[in-house]
Amino acid sequence: MLATFTHKPAKKQRRKPGTGGLPPALRRPTGGGGDDDNWGNERSGPRELLLRIRFFVFSALAADMLFFTVLVAIFFARQAGMHMDPRAHELIGDWHPVPLPPILYLNTAVLLLSCLTMELARRNIFREIDALEEWLGLGRPALNRALPWLGATLTLGALFLGGQWMAWRQLAAQGFTFDQFSTPASYFFYLITGLHAAHLLVGALALILCLSILGWLKRVEYRQIAVDATAWYWHAMGLAWLLLMAVLALGQ
Repeated sequence: MLATFTHKPAKKQRRKPGTGGLPPALRRPTGGGGDDDNWGNERSGPRELLLRIRFFVFSALAADMLFFTVLVAIFFARQAGMHMDPRAHELIGDWHPVPLPPILYLNTAVLLLSCLTMELARRNIFREIDALEEWLGLGRPALNRALPWLGATLTLGALFLGGQWMAWRQLAAQGFTFDQFSTPASYFFYLITGLHAAHLLVGALALILCLSILGWLKRVEYRQIAVDATAWYWHAMGLAWLLLMAVLALGQ
């Protein structure tokens, strides 16, 4: 007797609720900012780029501050220099204080005012509501708010450099020049103020570059990073000048 075989349907595997299928994609709504590829990636997002740029700027500024600290230390050490007077046969100090031109105090006020305008520019470019509108492609309100303050900072920086040039001319007219026949105090005055002016000139060039590229940068995050890096450098030069001015005014 032949056995009969019946085909039994295979049992379907039941999946537990919530399992199976592709997970939903984590995407943000698109807008003026664009580029969803870096969304959720903390190592390649705009915030991480901002932190890396700040770390680089702060590292360079720390080296600059160390350089100015060494310069000030040499300034104080040089004041102890003495030479032998062949007539009196005694040691005489060769450090003669340099009278500071009054315009230096006006220059200090101008530079502090430029630091204020630079900070206002930085705060406006990071203004949350305006930055969100830029990211959504609704214009560039944050940039429009920051541009006047950036222009004011550049103007005040140029006034400061012009004032420093006038101070050097006034000091040279009094006989304090920067050459091998000048007094040590005169030499260090030109060295300290000249090196700081060179650093501020670099900041002014960076500010000009920043103003030139802001209109070309399509993403608001990149515009924020450009202004932020320039602002921190400018603030550091303002702080450095305050310390150097105190040394020149009180340390002689």
